[in-house]
Parts: sequence; structure tokens; C-alpha cells
Amino acid sequence: MSQTDAFFNYINDGYKCKGDFITLGAGMLGEETVTNALVNIPLKTLNRHGLIAGATGTGKTKTLQVLAENMSEKGIPVLLMDVKGDLSGLGQPSPGHQKIDERHEKIGIPFDAKKFPIEILSISEQDGVRLRATVSEFGPVLLSRILDLTETQSGIVAIIFKYCDDNHLPLLDLKDFKKMLQFVTAEGKEEISAEYGRISSSSTGAILRKIVELEQQGGELFFGEKSFEVDDLTRVDENGRGVISVLRLTDIQDKPKLFSTFMLQLLAEVYETFPEQGDSGRPELIIFIDEAHLVFDEASKALLSQIESIVKLIRSKGIGLYFVTQNPKDVPEDVLAQLGMKVQHALRAFTAKDRKALKLAAENYPDSEFYKTNEVLTQLGIGEAFITALNEKGIPTPLARTMLRAPMSRMDILTEREIQEVLNNSKLVNKYNKEIDRESAYELLGEKIERINKEKSEEDRRKEEEKIRRKRSSSSSRRSTRQNPVVKVLTSATFIRAVFGILKKVL
Repeated sequence: MSQTDAFFNYINDGYKCKGDFITLGAGMLGEETVTNALVNIPLKTLNRHGLIAGATGTGKTKTLQVLAENMSEKGIPVLLMDVKGDLSGLGQPSPGHQKIDERHEKIGIPFDAKKFPIEILSISEQDGVRLRATVSEFGPVLLSRILDLTETQSGIVAIIFKYCDDNHLPLLDLKDFKKMLQFVTAEGKEEISAEYGRISSSSTGAILRKIVELEQQGGELFFGEKSFEVDDLTRVDENGRGVISVLRLTDIQDKPKLFSTFMLQLLAEVYETFPEQGDSGRPELIIFIDEAHLVFDEASKALLSQIESIVKLIRSKGIGLYFVTQNPKDVPEDVLAQLGMKVQHALRAFTAKDRKALKLAAENYPDSEFYKTNEVLTQLGIGEAFITALNEKGIPTPLARTMLRAPMSRMDILTEREIQEVLNNSKLVNKYNKEIDRESAYELLGEKIERINKEKSEEDRRKEEEKIRRKRSSSSSRRSTRQNPVVKVLTSATFIRAVFGILKKVL
């Protein structure tokens, strides 16, 4: 048997699927693509998470696009983080090209240009369906971890949430929370101290500074109503294709705190909302997190711990998480260990540090008799990648250098007119883009503070009036007991003796 035949059997045996699957491309032996040695990924294991890594310009975004398209074809809804702004093209068919046809002929599958059902979302001022969440939905623990608070400061946040629950004060946006921080160390200090214990103004000041930092990154746009319902991410169109939700984040690069805040809240909401389903025929939702280092670089230890916990547990809800980044080392080891599918594009090794990172990256993949992984990693062309995944039994598939199929949709952004057309046809814009500012803690506390100040003024006025009254009463009492000088002289013993003496002499 020739080496090519052995490799063909190696790939086909390793990527054989009994159930439904998606095809990513064909295996390559050296620089040659082995036609029909198809790399198939079973739908059943797509919720085991994944990684797409590689140097800039090696094709990571197109791989993400291919995965999203094929998942949508199979009825799996997808959420994409479009940080670079080049994924909206999913809403229009590919114009096609001779090189695409040649690529697919080598792979052994036909090329079919088509567009996919997309929804454009936004957490900033960009056009799109607005994603929001209330402060109350975060809860004290998650909010404290996002703000990277100390144990003492986290306790204060817990007290604030408890006080608001006890007194029916909705915490909807950041101005509600800021108002509460001011209240607990000013007008409400005595009430809070009596019921919950003393709160330090220096601690509330530190929390307030963290809130202001989040506000400056656009947090005031994200916190509020109407809260986005995560069930709206799991829609399918009339043809049974999963809707691809494209979250536009092109202006988020300098706002890592807002991005990590959104991601953690979304994952926590999905985990709490979706029912347990274990291993099923296909996932309920796949989430692609592009530029994953934005989530992890700014995360505190507490926040990283929260993310790691969610990644480990969310699989049982039928949710798959796929991290897209330049180097696998951008993802914490505990998270990396949970990723069942890995798509590794070319890595560059220009420095000693790069070579060390390359060696570590190669160790993340199974050994193969057909490749020297650390050498081939630097030789992969654009649109080529090392792939390993989990088969239907949960066993890692053989490492396959793969010629990836081309995207069926446009490999470019939509025009402003096309984006507006998508928004005009959206079923979610009217649901979420109307701003709501109902009565909440800010207004209710404002009224309460006004009552407190009014009562305090009344009390101060009563005390002042009482003080004046007592002063007048005391003055009047002293005057009433003081004897008239004339009367005092006329009634004195000396005067009376003198009068009697005179009378004796006269008589």
C-alpha cells in the first residue's frame, strides 16, 4: 500500500461519522491535497468547545466563517463576535472565483455559493439590535468579580443588593447603583448601619471609581432595559437554518472591560437559562469569541475562575464555545484543556520567545506518523490548518493537515445599505431598540432622600423653635422672681425699723 493510500485510510477511518456531521476540508500529505480524504466533524461533539488559532493573515476568520455557515446549514444557531468587522458578509452569497473552484475540486466537494440568515447585534453606538442587561441580573457576586473588588468591597455590594431587595428598589442601570453608593454613606447611613452594619465611605469611594471606569468604556449603554433574552439567539429561519447573530464589536478594541463584562454576563445568563440536555444529536447554540485575548488579558483571578467554571459546565446545556486568537497561549491552560476541537493555522517563529511558544503549541496536538508537527506549523499556507477534534465516542481524531473549504458567503463586509436592509427586516430591532427608563432605584432614592432631608429640616426647625421657647421661658421666669427695687427698699427690715423709730419719737 502506498503512503498516499495509507494516509487516505488514516483520515477516512479517523473522521468516519455514523450521525450527521459537517465537512471542513480534505487531508493533506505534504503539500498535496488528498481528494476525498474528508475531515468530518460530528454535530454530536460540537458542544465540546474549540479553538481556532494562528498568526495574522493565515485564514482564521475565514475558518470561523466556514464553521458558522455549515453549522447554520445543519440548523444550529450561531453567535459571532465580529471584532474586525469582516463577518457581516455572511448575509450575502460569495461571488465565486476560479481559485475557489480549483480548491474544491482538490478537496472533492462541490462549491455552492449562498447567503445565510443573519441578525446584526450591538452593545455600543453602532447600528444593530441593542444588547442590554440590568445591574440586578448580574447579581452581587458576578458584579464584584467584574469590577475586581476586594472581599470587603464585595460585602458592601452584597449589602446594597440586599437593601434594594428588601426595599423594592430596582437596580437597572449604573446610575441606580451609583445613587445607592452615595446613599449608604450619606442620607441612609444611620438606617444602613442599624440594619446591616457600618459601611466605610473609603470603600464605597473605591467601588464608585471602578463603576466610573466601566462607564467610560461604554457601560452606560450596556446596562439598562430592555434586557436581551438569550432565547432570541437560538432561532431558526423558515428553511430550518440556524440564524447567525453577528455582534459588531469593531469599536471595542480599546474597551476590554466592557467586552469581558458583556461576555461573562452572556455566558452566565445562558448557563442559568438553558435546560440541562447532556449529549444530544446537535448543540443548541455555538458561540465564537474572536480576539479571545480581550476577554482574558484584563480578567482578574476571580473573573478567570468564573470563566473557567462556566466553560466546564456550559457544555451540558448544549452550548459550544469557540475561542479565536493568534496563539493558544492566549487562552488559560484550564480553559484550553476543555477544548475538544482545535484548528491550528500557521504560526510564526521570528524570536526565541516565538520558537518556545511554537514548541508548546505543537505539544497540544496528537502525535502523527505523517507529520513533524512543530516543523509543519510554520509551513502551513493560507487556508490550511492542523485539525483534531472529538469523534462520536469522544475520542480525539487523528491530527490532519487540512485544505479548508472556502466560505459559501461573501468574504467581505456588507455595505451600509445592505446592513440597513438587514436591520429593516429584523424581528428584534423593534423589540430591543426602544429605550426604557422606568422608575427605579435612582428615582425612588431621590424621593426618599428628599423626604429624609425634609424631615431633617423639620426636625432642625422644631429643635430651633424649642430652643428659642426655652430661652424665652427662662428669661421670663428670671424677671418674674426679681423684686422691684422700690418695693425691696420699702419692705426691707432696716426701712421698717427706721419708720417705727420715727413713729416712737412722734408719739
